[in-house]
Amino acid sequence: MKAGSDHNKKFRRLHTFNRIFGTIVNAIEVVVLVFCVAALAVLLIANVFARTFFQSIYYAEEVSTFLVILLTFTGVSYGVRKARHIRMGAFLDAMPPALEKICIIIISLVSAAVMAVMAWASWEYLINARSMGHLTPALRLPKWIFYIIIPTGFLLAGIQYIRTVIKNFTEPDPWQSPDQKSEYEDENITGDSV
Repeated sequence: MKAGSDHNKKFRRLHTFNRIFGTIVNAIEVVVLVFCVAALAVLLIANVFARTFFQSIYYAEEVSTFLVILLTFTGVSYGVRKARHIRMGAFLDAMPPALEKICIIIISLVSAAVMAVMAWASWEYLINARSMGHLTPALRLPKWIFYIIIPTGFLLAGIQYIRTVIKNFTEPDPWQSPDQKSEYEDENITGDSV
């Protein structure tokens, strides 16, 4: 009886850690995504007015490129957490819940491994870019600074896939992601409307 109690206690701790970590990462991702979209809008609109009436903002293209990179690779992690990436949903939805859960765990583990490889490869690219010492044309900043988010985004996406595995081990129902329960709703396709 005590072994089962210890096992449940470990799962509760893992579940609590997963939830707290998810809350922190969610807050960071949402702030970054909202900031990027708002900053892009302000910068690009300001640049249109400046170009029309005065002189173009000389650093607008570089900053907007950085914001798009930041938005994209933060969005990778956000998309995994919200189960918004392309998936083979029709196959999973047709499976019994136990088999669906096993498939989600396998897919998440493989996806986490792919994200880890991509994080490592992009880290190598970042180190290579840093060693070249190239500067951006307008702001004269080292180019590698703009690439820091790439391995970070892949790493966070991999962590989100691991969190999906943890969620599926600590919950009775299948979960597509740490925040998205696997649910399939049958649509009424008979044409009858009430």
